[in-house]
Amino acid sequence: MNKITFGFFAVCLYFTVGQALQCYNCDLGLWNLCYTTKKPCAENQQCFNGLGEAANLLKYQTKGCLDLAKCNKTETTNLPGSSETTVLEVTKTCCSTDLCNSALGQFHFSVVSMAFTTISSVFMVKILI
Repeated sequence: MNKITFGFFAVCLYFTVGQALQCYNCDLGLWNLCYTTKKPCAENQQCFNGLGEAANLLKYQTKGCLDLAKCNKTETTNLPGSSETTVLEVTKTCCSTDLCNSALGQFHFSVVSMAFTTISSVFMVKILI
């Protein structure tokens, strides 16, 4: 009976800890350098990667949480008084799993996959013992 209680507690712990979507956050990074921290998002937000260019010279990036309405769009900021001269341009691409806005080629686990792994482990321990 104690094994079942412990297994149930472990599964519940995984679900309660990871309810909010976790994203990497970086306010401003130049080229491929970006200091990131982890940040929980609000209910109506997704993780995003923002790649941009300032004055057609300087490439920069941002990461974090973004409202769904602003996802997968390109924003431009023009020089005040001139609608033709673009100063900043950034394309924000969204994703919807935990820590999915990291650098390309990295693999991260989502809360669902962690829960599935925990449940599978509990059943395997129960079968083996």
